[in-house]
Amino acid sequence: MQMNAGDRYAPALRWLHWISFALVLIAYVAINVRGLFPRGSEGRADSLAIHALAGIAVLLLVLPRLSTRLKHPSPPIVPAMDKWSQALSKITHVALYAFLIAQPIMGIVTLQIAGKPVSLFGVTVLPAFFGAGDRELAHPWEDVHGLVGEIFYYVIGLHILAALWHHFGRKDNTLRRMA
Repeated sequence: MQMNAGDRYAPALRWLHWISFALVLIAYVAINVRGLFPRGSEGRADSLAIHALAGIAVLLLVLPRLSTRLKHPSPPIVPAMDKWSQALSKITHVALYAFLIAQPIMGIVTLQIAGKPVSLFGVTVLPAFFGAGDRELAHPWEDVHGLVGEIFYYVIGLHILAALWHHFGRKDNTLRRMA
C-alpha cells in the first residue's frame, strides 16, 4: 500500500518517537549492565551515568513531543478500529506518556532525597539541593522507581506487540504511520 504524507505522523513526531524509543532502550540496557561491575567501579558509575543521561534526555524530549502531537492530528488507521480497540489504544498511549514524564522525575527525586547530585561522567548537572540527604528514605523511592521501570517495560512490550499485531494480523496501516 502506497503511503501519502497525510497517512503518516508528522516527521518531527516520528523522529521524536524513535529517538525516545532508543533512549529508553539505552536507559534499560545501562541500568541492567551496571550489575556486571562491582560497586564503586568506574564501569558501574559509567552505566549509571548513561542511564541518567538517557532518562534526562527522555524527559527533555517529552514536552516537544507532546506539543508536536497536539499540533498535528493522528493520521487515520485504515481500516478503522472498533471502539474498544480505540479506547485501549488511548489508555496505552496515555500510560506511555505518563511513564516518559514520571520515571525520569522519580529518578531525579530519588537522587535528591539521597543527597546525591545528578552527575554525568563526573560533571554535576543538578546539585543535591537538600544537603546530605537520607539514604533510608531514598531506598523506598529507589524501589518504586525500579518497580515502575519494570512495569514500563511491560507497557512498552504491549505497545510493540500491538503494533506488530496491527501490521501482520489486522494488516492495517498503524505501524506504517510511524515509519
